[in-house]
Amino acid sequence: MTRILLLGGTGDALKIARQLGPTHVYSLAGLGKVPDDLRCAVRVGGFGGSDGLARYIDSERIGLVIDATHPYAARISANAAHASRAAGVPCWALRRPAWQPRTGDDWRMVDTWNELVDALAPFRRPLLTLGREPLAHLDEIPPHQFWTVRVLDAHPDTARSRTLAARGPFTLDGERALFALQAFDVVVSKNSGGGATEAKLEVAHERGLPVVMLRRPTLPEVEREFVSVAELLNALHEYSRDAEPE
Repeated sequence: MTRILLLGGTGDALKIARQLGPTHVYSLAGLGKVPDDLRCAVRVGGFGGSDGLARYIDSERIGLVIDATHPYAARISANAAHASRAAGVPCWALRRPAWQPRTGDDWRMVDTWNELVDALAPFRRPLLTLGREPLAHLDEIPPHQFWTVRVLDAHPDTARSRTLAARGPFTLDGERALFALQAFDVVVSKNSGGGATEAKLEVAHERGLPVVMLRRPTLPEVEREFVSVAELLNALHEYSRDAEPE
């Protein structure tokens, strides 16, 4: 029986984890709520880089690694690919298709934080949905700007910023109300991708707001890539009977 190590932390990863039996391991970095309704084992915390992950794969007799982490978790994805090769086991990855702008969208693509700051210069009330990274730059907010930063956990407000502690997915009506109340004039987002465009991008489209979009990092090559949970689960069904959906 092939033992699976699933690297997760995303909603898609949790969907996969719910189909795994007790032989397999679902690994989380430790951020957010740890699910308590899984049949598989749950491991929380890091591995100590690619070398530590390779040792774990070997010691726990892992036969397949699945990288279902966030598209921007480039370091974890690189460690997974490198460790799998070092341990001599295959690595699969769930790589959600990136969102694409539609006619009428004003997406401004950036690669770095400095480029992002430059792109924000003309605006006054940005909504930043990048996770915790903006919190490290609150003392750099220009005098003419007021930032709203949406994160998982609460953080103290400042004179020129507020945090919204919330976990998605967010509804279209909820985002419409938030945008109207806060009068955002630009949205800052990662291109997380997936089957449906996030509500914040729909509302930005409706209101004609620019979106400063952080490009995805380059991710390593792996043995197999999948664009949806269903596609990956079908492959698992063929690969390991123990991973067959109920």
